[in-house]
Amino acid sequence: MSFYGYHPIIEKWFRKRFAGPTEPQQQGWPCINRGEHTLISAPTGSGKTLTAFLSVIDRIVKRSLEGDLDDETVVVYVSPLRALSNDMHRTLTEPLEEISELLEEEGYLFTPIRIGLRTGDTPSSQRSALVRRPPHILVTTPESLYLMLTSSAAETLRGVETVIIDEIHAMATTKRGAHLALSLERL
Repeated sequence: MSFYGYHPIIEKWFRKRFAGPTEPQQQGWPCINRGEHTLISAPTGSGKTLTAFLSVIDRIVKRSLEGDLDDETVVVYVSPLRALSNDMHRTLTEPLEEISELLEEEGYLFTPIRIGLRTGDTPSSQRSALVRRPPHILVTTPESLYLMLTSSAAETLRGVETVIIDEIHAMATTKRGAHLALSLERL
């Protein structure tokens, strides 16, 4: 039986890095893989981030290998904190590079997965670059997502299939959370 239905390269990468799936991963991956809305609530260090991202990375890798990965954003990660967005961008870069290396070693032809960062600190030249060549995974904040949805950048978000919201509890009952809910509905 396959490892949660993931591509063998994804499984190989995971097994090289981890002893096995954590409880949030064991419970979350089947739901996420079925396309269900999924809430992961677990202690820090329990693998929540990888729970949220491995399924979407697998989907993007499979599309890439099928030659069906265009220059479009398919995943949006929203964090209430700019610093957390910056950290997430760095956190995702290493696994994506390692997975690309494994694909190359195995002789696969693929389109590398691009990740982009859009926060209030993002220089205008980088914001323009995100519009010209959208990343497959966009890491952003609620406010930057709103700004993108109200500008020419909205076109780059038409292909979004998955939204990952981190620290939702910090926003859910606030005006910021209501604003994010409206942006998500627009998306």
